[in-house]
Amino acid sequence: MLIDQVNLYQVTLPFAQNFSHSRKKAVSAENILVEVLADQGEIRGYGEGAPRPYVTGETQNIATKNIQIFLKKEDFPWRLDDVAQIWDYIDHLPNEKYYNAAVCALEMSLLDALASSLDKPVIDCLTTDEFLCSRIYYGAAVPLSDGKRIVEICKLIKRLGIDKLRIKMGTDLKENRNTVYSVRSVFGDECDLRADINGVWSYELALEHLPLVEEYRIKIIEQPLAPLDPDIAHFANALRENKTILMADESACSLDDVEMIVREGYYGMVNVRLSKCGGFRRSLKIIDLLRNSGILFQIGCQLGESGILSSAGRTLGLLCSDAQYYDGSYDALLLSDNLTQENVGFGPGGEAGPICGPGLGIKVCGKNLKRLSDNTAILSIRKP
Repeated sequence: MLIDQVNLYQVTLPFAQNFSHSRKKAVSAENILVEVLADQGEIRGYGEGAPRPYVTGETQNIATKNIQIFLKKEDFPWRLDDVAQIWDYIDHLPNEKYYNAAVCALEMSLLDALASSLDKPVIDCLTTDEFLCSRIYYGAAVPLSDGKRIVEICKLIKRLGIDKLRIKMGTDLKENRNTVYSVRSVFGDECDLRADINGVWSYELALEHLPLVEEYRIKIIEQPLAPLDPDIAHFANALRENKTILMADESACSLDDVEMIVREGYYGMVNVRLSKCGGFRRSLKIIDLLRNSGILFQIGCQLGESGILSSAGRTLGLLCSDAQYYDGSYDALLLSDNLTQENVGFGPGGEAGPICGPGLGIKVCGKNLKRLSDNTAILSIRKP
């Protein structure tokens, strides 16, 4: 396969309704898209990244500028015949987290194009049979909101047959208590609760939440303190006494981050997300390290993924039968407009299987891409 051209887009994906967490009041998502054109336009490959300043330090502009730099590297595989070429190229890109959304989008576009040219799904390029599965079961997320809306969201989640919930929490203890009370008022004891803090608690505030965690039987506390906060060791000990698992998210963006997590031993679980962790190659290396270290993990997603990242996340999930939780494929529920012709969703109980078709198994809608990127490709680079 000969790559002729690579196009970069900055896209704004509007939400169907406000979906906020402690770091962002969210009405839309600002993502990047890489489009690979190969074999005189016969093959198209797409990749998406979700740059978030509060996660990896990236913005749309930073990510697109970094991709432009990557495309000028001499070892970019303009002739692409084997997945090993992609891995070799990715392994020579910068490892710091500040490049991860860019690396994710570029790697994904190459994988989608290569698999499409071979007329097989991306998962066939990645398969590790030991942990491959045919079905996964997604949980659902509950945003920061008032009690009435939370009850409405929980009733919808319950109708979908989903009982694994990830609750967003902020810095107001009273509001957080009302949130969990509202969730329990709908589900009773029949749900598995995780609390996602996005690193906005202080150590003192975290300790104040311990009675709430115990009373409402919250199993997982995700990223309560900011990355590198020295008090995480003390809070980890407090949670162990409570038999609650501490999960890293923003503290675990790279292999170096996870190696430190393994050494320190504070976190019992890690949230692996494709865009945050730099795509399949880097995410699978992180997962292998966690498996070998006995640390649990979940396959997560970024808020505001289009069907492109949702499909890629599905692929990663199906490669990981040993993940504790799965989050993603929310574009049908969350977005009012999508980049793909189809929404990538799940069935009753959150059940989801492989997406049929070559590459990522999705088709990008050209009209939507033009509209959501203001009809402009930020950059088009042709083969030298």
